Amino acid sequence: MISCGRIKSLRRHMSSLEHRNNKIAVLIPCYNEEVTIHKVVSDFKRELPEADIYVYDNNSSDNTSKLAKDAGAIVRFEPRQGKGNVVRQMFRDIDADCYLMVDGDDTYPAESARELCEPILNGEADMTVGDRLSNGTYAEENKRAFHGFGNDLVRAMIKWIYGYSFDDVMTGYRAFSRPFVKTFPVMSEGFQIETEISIHAVDRRWRIKDVPIVYRDRPEGSVSKLNTIGDGMKVMIAIASLFKNYRPLKFFSLAALVLAAIGLLLGIPVIVEFFETGLVPRLPTALLATAFMFLCGLSFATGLVLDNLAKTERKQWELEVYKISESDR
Repeated sequence: MISCGRIKSLRRHMSSLEHRNNKIAVLIPCYNEEVTIHKVVSDFKRELPEADIYVYDNNSSDNTSKLAKDAGAIVRFEPRQGKGNVVRQMFRDIDADCYLMVDGDDTYPAESARELCEPILNGEADMTVGDRLSNGTYAEENKRAFHGFGNDLVRAMIKWIYGYSFDDVMTGYRAFSRPFVKTFPVMSEGFQIETEISIHAVDRRWRIKDVPIVYRDRPEGSVSKLNTIGDGMKVMIAIASLFKNYRPLKFFSLAALVLAAIGLLLGIPVIVEFFETGLVPRLPTALLATAFMFLCGLSFATGLVLDNLAKTERKQWELEVYKISESDR
């Protein structure tokens, strides 16, 4: 009788043979993860023996880089502080057919790596998302207050703005195709990068697939670098900025609607009074209402102009993606 472990090993071997001509790169951005990095690298080498494991050390003050190298990873250094800066450099430096990005804190299971990579390698998806929320493990394991609430808030905002509902928008466990990586303009410097990736994927209509995973909290001695309030505010600002850049007509139309409401609220009593008496005794209010209506028109016109520019940029981007996709065939 063949043991369960032997069956899993055979499956991993067969899958490795099936995709032997495809290059997989495991990308691990790290900052002071000496407690977990050796295990993380070893786990992914076991699950994806054909992959190159890259650890990008982001100014760690501990032994992260040494332990990663001892475990067999390719270690590189990024001096600009912030996860977004690390991801930008990783995407620029590395060429692969499938990019699997994971945090170095040992909260994401390496056993799900193959499941995340296969839709990319089979051409079924451009981004796969390691979903921690659907099976409830994140709610059970996560010990940090308000993180679940923040994730739900960001998901709701993206659903309202873009009409797409992610199962888990803030996860750090994802896989990408080469065209996705090489045409993704990383603008964020810090932990906003997950939100930026998610919004870019939806706006550019990449094929997205959610893959439920089992989440586990950080082991004892490993410390999160996230600041719930500070980084949460940065994420909210990033969403607003990306909303303006990607959907300018909708953004400025909403602004115009608010300005119009204020203008009407101020102006209607003045207009009613004028029809009743033929006089405009509240001239400052009338001028203020006129100014708000002027700003309303200006905001809407700005949205129209920027929307035209955004469509032109989108056409150029689509052509660039097509060129990269053709060169990979």
